[in-house]
Amino acid sequence: MIVEDEPKISALLSDYLQARGGYATEILDRGDTVLDHIRSKPPDLVLLDLMLPGLDGIEVCKLIRRESQVPIIMVTARVEEIDRLLGLELGADDYICKPFSPSEVVARVKAVLRRGGGAGEVTVSGLEIDESKHIARYGGRALTLTPVEFSLLKALAGQEGRVFSRDQLMNEMYSDYRVVSDRAVDTHIKNLRRKLDEASDGREMIESVYGLGYRFRS
Repeated sequence: MIVEDEPKISALLSDYLQARGGYATEILDRGDTVLDHIRSKPPDLVLLDLMLPGLDGIEVCKLIRRESQVPIIMVTARVEEIDRLLGLELGADDYICKPFSPSEVVARVKAVLRRGGGAGEVTVSGLEIDESKHIARYGGRALTLTPVEFSLLKALAGQEGRVFSRDQLMNEMYSDYRVVSDRAVDTHIKNLRRKLDEASDGREMIESVYGLGYRFRS
């Protein structure tokens, strides 16, 4: 789903995603129509512009996250908003800055969708992670995770006891090794901890190691 109010940009993105990625696309040009469309026909991913008529991208992202964990890539010309758009408060999975290369957008879409793919299972301390199905459970209870949160949990739980630095966790979050602030990792970890706490009745599984980073513990 492409949510963009500039017809030339949305048409260009649609053409590239269809031709280079093989994706079917739907275009919306207003923020206040997005949630109804997601409810009626859930997409695999949402490309969401920040500046939209009806309702801006930040508010749309908040509304989506109340009901769905569909991957969201924010599109913005406001570089100073990047930390927020990375999901610090919103739960977005990635961002793209304008002006952008359409080929880069296709690559980012593929990368975000791949985070839920691949093979591999992790079972530790009542936690089950099935990467091929993009499913995580604790005590048989499903965890509702964004793709970034899923990647972080898989990395931490997959090597129980190992301390991961923020830089190492950034690489798990973003395969293109971009530079983002430490705050992005900290807030994604905070959101992940909250969801694990809810599923485990307050059991703390992700531990902060002062000056070093984070580790998963039994």
